[in-house]
Amino acid sequence: MTPLDTDMDPLDSNRTVTDEELHALLDGRLSPSDRAALEARLTHDPSATATLAAFRRQRDALRGLHPQLMEQPVPPSLLAATKRMSDARGHADRWWRWGGMAAGVMLVFGAGWLAHGQWDAWRPGSAATMAKARGTGQEFARQAAVAHVVYAPEVRHPVEVAAAQQEHLVQWLSKRLGRPLKVPDLSAQGYELVGGRLLPGDGGARAQFMFQASGGERVTLYLGAIDANGNAAARRETAFSFSNAGPVPGFYWVDQGFGYALAGKLPRENLMQLAQAVYQQL
Repeated sequence: MTPLDTDMDPLDSNRTVTDEELHALLDGRLSPSDRAALEARLTHDPSATATLAAFRRQRDALRGLHPQLMEQPVPPSLLAATKRMSDARGHADRWWRWGGMAAGVMLVFGAGWLAHGQWDAWRPGSAATMAKARGTGQEFARQAAVAHVVYAPEVRHPVEVAAAQQEHLVQWLSKRLGRPLKVPDLSAQGYELVGGRLLPGDGGARAQFMFQASGGERVTLYLGAIDANGNAAARRETAFSFSNAGPVPGFYWVDQGFGYALAGKLPRENLMQLAQAVYQQL
């Protein structure tokens, strides 16, 4: 295990715990003495303790999306593709030291993005399954749920642009998604806008707006074009529909080739009321 590179005394309980130190703790990259010292400092830093818990929830949520992949050996083709990208960036030494959360993310998302063709060849039948799901409303809702569990637990950086800059946020995301967007007002339902961010998606750019209740519960609205590759069946308008295909439930609909999905860890009835309020405003 590699200790953190720092000139500061690891026993200094007054020093703020950094995100780098939290990742090292979570990934198991600390020596026993450094781990004990950092855990002692965390007892004096509630904010860092909350951030560590959020990091751990994100890691577990990502690993939980495809648990069967975590039990499989990494295919040689994926390892080869990873090394090619590593060599091209000149960071081979760092790349092969990745562990913990980074390894989980690579296993979960590498199959579908980094080495799509090689992964399909390694897992017979997966190409047909992925092709059938990609571009549908249900798949769009699943992607919305995945985005929710990644960003909703964030303590320090839940959004890219905060609600205080709502006008800028809407203009920016509207430009990136190529269509005028509107942020629904959920204050009557007890939720206030936290802010939003730009995300990638199968059909291009996606937007995510995050809302939070006074008790801390968060829901996210995920928007974007559905299947920009000409699949008319995938783009057809859909009724207001419920989905539990992802790690959290959600409601989604498609209107003129544009998808909307509201996701959150709430009872179906509560989520439906929020989704209906969004649906009526958009």
